Formats: sequence, C-alpha cells, structure tokens
Amino acid sequence: MQADKPRGAILAIESSCDESAAAVLDESGGLLAHELYSQVELHRTYGGVVPELASRDHVRRLLPLIRQALERAGTAPERLAGIAFTAGPGLIGALLTGAALARSLAYAWQVPAVGVHHLEGHLLAPLLEPNPPPFPHVALLVSGGHTQLIEVAGIGQYAILGDTRDDAAGEAFDKTAKLLGLPYPGGPELARLAQSGTAGVFRFPRPMLDRPGLELSFSGLKTAVLHSLRGRELTSQLRADVARGVEEAIVGTLAAKAVRALEATGLDTLVVSGGVSANQRLRAQLSDAVGRRGGRVYYPRIEFCTDNAAMIAVAGLARLRAGEHEGLAIQPRAQWPLETLSAVPLQPSAAIPRCISPP
Repeated sequence: MQADKPRGAILAIESSCDESAAAVLDESGGLLAHELYSQVELHRTYGGVVPELASRDHVRRLLPLIRQALERAGTAPERLAGIAFTAGPGLIGALLTGAALARSLAYAWQVPAVGVHHLEGHLLAPLLEPNPPPFPHVALLVSGGHTQLIEVAGIGQYAILGDTRDDAAGEAFDKTAKLLGLPYPGGPELARLAQSGTAGVFRFPRPMLDRPGLELSFSGLKTAVLHSLRGRELTSQLRADVARGVEEAIVGTLAAKAVRALEATGLDTLVVSGGVSANQRLRAQLSDAVGRRGGRVYYPRIEFCTDNAAMIAVAGLARLRAGEHEGLAIQPRAQWPLETLSAVPLQPSAAIPRCISPP
C-alpha cells in the first residue's frame, strides 16, 4: 500500500527470534537510540531457542525497550513519522508478538507502519556506517539460519546467486560446538576456543569447492567432526585443535565462494552481514582475499551484526519514504522469499538513509 512519505524519526521493532529490540532512526539526525535485550540466558539451559519461551519473553520486554528508546532519542509518540517492524522470516510466535504490538501502536498513534524483511535488514545494516557501501555489490549473508550469496542492485533488488543446500554456516558452528561440549550459543564459544588451537592438526572437508557454482553445503562438517572425535579423550587441546579446524573449514569455504561470486558478477564490492560476520577470522580472510583482487569489503560494526532493531529501522525508513505501509491486518510470515520484495527507487539519493551512531 502507498501512503504520504513521512518526514522525521521512525520507531523500529525487532522480535524475529531470541532478541527483543527497539530503535529510533531519524532521516536527518541518524540513529538516535537502539535498545536490545538478548534471551541467551533464558535459552542456555535448553541448548537452543525454545520458540514458546521466546514469544513470551518478547511480550515482557518489548514495551519497556520501546519506552527506553523513545526516552533516549528525546522524542515522543506524537512526533514519530512511522513504525517499522520485522514481519518475517523467523519464529512465527515471536514475529506475531512484535507485529501485533507495532501495528497496534501505529493505529493508536495514527502513523503508518511497515513490515520489514528480516534479511533485508541484515543486508542494509552497513548503511548505518558513515561510509556505506555503494550499489551494486555482492552480499554474503551469513547467520545461524541463512547462508546466501546475493547480488544487490539496490534496495529491494536482490538476486540469489548461491544458497546453502542444508545447514547454514551458523548452524555448522553451533552443532560442532555442541559436539565439543561448549555452551549455547556455540558459534562465539567455538571461535574463542579456536584461538588457542593449532593450525593444520585437523583439516575438515570444504564441500562443493571442487565443482563450479556458488552453492554451499555444511551438513557434512558435523559428521566429519564426530568421526574425528570417536575413541579420543576430549582434552582441552584436542577441543581447541578441532575448533580451529572447524573454523578454518567454514571460513575458507565462505571466502572462496565469495570471491567466486565477485568474479561471476564482475563486481568488486563485497558486503558481509549477519551474525557470523562478527567472526574475526572470517573478516580477516575476506578482507585479504578481496583486497588482493582490488576490491573492498564492507561490514556492519559488531553490535549490528546480530539481530537488532537499528537495521530494521534502516530498511523501514527507506520503504516508508517510498510510500509503502501496511494495512490493518497483522500478517507475520515465517517464510518470505527475499526476491519477492519490491524495489525502492535509489533516486533521489535521500531514499537511502545515511545514519550515524547514537551518542
């Protein structure tokens, strides 16, 4: 649907999985506030996210976070130009909680609301930086649930170049971390352990690098780790060496495929986003590999790699400025193909929010 283009600050809400978040973004003043509450401690006992518990916790956390964000931004509901919220993909109960709250507040405050694609938020997170990436570029979207190579011609103009056929890179990190007895969330714990591991002790498979194309696969990595541990005493050094081998396999595969995507498209700009983009070995290897061929890599800062409302605000502001808004129906989507999004005109350049960090 179309509406008058809003001017001023918008409120954004994120609740797709296990982070509750709110942010206020102003088209001229930049990012005025972003608040986040992580449910890691809530789910750690269970070794993973429990959807029902996640939904209930969003109910408890979102309104206080919204109040904090508005207060920190120095604004009030009557001065907002709109509300953006994560409409999908994600856990349907968690999405429904945020969508219902956002749509209700928009109705009460008489402002437009727009549902944002969670992955588009990740793709546009680097626009929060003072020096944002240019369009077009190749994006490596790498998180717990998604690993994709995407050609990004502009906002809403996405072509999937390659996808994982099974586990995402983040899942591979988490599953192998569990085999090593590491606490949830496993990915960051495995990366920390890998720092004390010895390179070359374990060389795990790098699937699909020996064939053309940009598809990825990580499901066999967990099996390879399981076989390597069979019959061995799980000493601290063995665990570190395995963690190092796992990280090198995942990072090496992602870097090789990302460079291959740049070569296939003829582009020289790579954007890396999603939770796994915080991995320091991945950042170093990608920067080196892309730099050697004369290209450049852009990342969101660490706090904007994982799920957050600031990235939802960037996408939401661009779409609200283009005149998009939701009807009164509350329609979260657990599945939502990225390619179905509508394009947002890149002219004038003001359609792309230029953002700064909050004080």
